[in-house]
Amino acid sequence: MKFSYYPGCTLKTKAQELEKYGLDSAKALGVELEEQKEWQCCGAVYPLGSDEIASRLSSVRSLASAHSKGEKLVTICSACHHVLKRTNEDLKKDENFRRKANNYLELENQYNGEGSVIHYLEMLRDEIGFDAIKEKVTNPLNRKIGAYYGCMLLKPKKDMQMDDPENPTIIEDFIKALGGTPVVYPYRTECCGAYLAVNNKELTDRMSEKITKSAMENGAEEIVTACPLCKYNLELREEISVKYFTELLAEALGVK
Repeated sequence: MKFSYYPGCTLKTKAQELEKYGLDSAKALGVELEEQKEWQCCGAVYPLGSDEIASRLSSVRSLASAHSKGEKLVTICSACHHVLKRTNEDLKKDENFRRKANNYLELENQYNGEGSVIHYLEMLRDEIGFDAIKEKVTNPLNRKIGAYYGCMLLKPKKDMQMDDPENPTIIEDFIKALGGTPVVYPYRTECCGAYLAVNNKELTDRMSEKITKSAMENGAEEIVTACPLCKYNLELREEISVKYFTELLAEALGVK
């Protein structure tokens, strides 16, 4: 099983463990993730202006490259996944953007959003299957874990098409497959403050505190997330351990 792989900038710097555990686990599961040779930063934030073309071009190039190989494009970072997935949807729906992007990039074959970009979690659920992963677990987690989704993984629903943004189950099902006990708590899909940490740290602290407190009050022993920025904001509270989902996967598969 082979996929094109888009790492993104943060996984090469501040979130290297998110990538390392993800790649090690993929190998243990018999999955080949081939890193794209000429990937560029996705921009990290999806532009709100429909006439903003330049910041989405690197995503178009990566999407087109994967499609030209007949492969799905896999991402691990929730921010990269958000930008890539929404850009791909833009190519399908926005004729003006589609035309300008293709004209500017001068691709060998025009790309109109025909390809597919999936998050690593979707790869586990839809391509491998949680039941198959469960059979490969050698070190069951045996603890209570709260999934933290944040904003970018699931919303907007019409573009992300990953899970129910109000009542998701993908990470809870993932935790169960690894032998852990998922803890469902009220603030698991609320914003942690994200980039507000740059100019309003106090507000981010308050928002993050609500999340960690909610998880602990409902019995969580640790929190798991797919977003480097979410992990950074939540673990500043130092109240509960916050881990990447790939770290839990590597632990359960015995490759950590």
